[in-house]
Amino acid sequence: MKAGFLQFAPVFGDIRHNVERVIKVISSQKADLIVLPELFNTGYQFISKHEVKELSEEIPSGFTTQKLIKFSKNESVYIAAGLSERDGDLFYNSAVLTGPEGFIGVYRKSHLFFEEKLWFSPGDTGFRVWDTPIGNIGIMICFDWFFPESARTLALKGARIIAHPSNLVLPYCPDAMVTRCIENRVFSVTANRIGREQRGDKDMLKFIGTSEIVSPKGKILHRASRDKEEFGHAEININDAKNKDLNPFNNIFDDRREDLYDH
Repeated sequence: MKAGFLQFAPVFGDIRHNVERVIKVISSQKADLIVLPELFNTGYQFISKHEVKELSEEIPSGFTTQKLIKFSKNESVYIAAGLSERDGDLFYNSAVLTGPEGFIGVYRKSHLFFEEKLWFSPGDTGFRVWDTPIGNIGIMICFDWFFPESARTLALKGARIIAHPSNLVLPYCPDAMVTRCIENRVFSVTANRIGREQRGDKDMLKFIGTSEIVSPKGKILHRASRDKEEFGHAEININDAKNKDLNPFNNIFDDRREDLYDH
């Protein structure tokens, strides 16, 4: 299968422009799975609860998810994409998964970073894995990477590939995802954004790009630049993520000593 990501700089608050731009770019690409950045349709740096309310959408009935559903059906492609979700009076930093069969599911970010805690409720979906014809797909969002339990939980639930929509500003993640893939023997696709945002009286945020696709043995199959828009992709054999044996004596899951781990 071909896995890909789109790295770009969204225009804050212009949902229609961002969604249509993304669809135009990925329309010229062929892939089985495409991962888009965190909050790809809105931009990242909110400055008020009112703004969050105005830019959040219900899932799956909202504009963005419906557009992704239509594209996924027409192009027979799976898409994992981050957006701001409205559920009644609550708001979540979420990601949807769509595919040829339509809407598949939603994941709500478990570990909120920095001022996200001002705007969003902590995710309540738990880590989810979906069994699809191209393989088992799990999703985590941006700062979830900082917690090894995130990727480990997805792997234990059967994920062969982790879709990782992101808006990274810390420099560590691209190299850390190599470790996450090695320790869980999974593929990962991190889709980060580029550019800067400085809104209201907030400090400027500079996003680090370097979106990447990593193999179960920690090989970086494709890594993007730090500052350029790019559609990156790699051919992968999803079955490579099934084997959890390091050698005839060690299996990374069977060897876990849960009796010794503190919780």
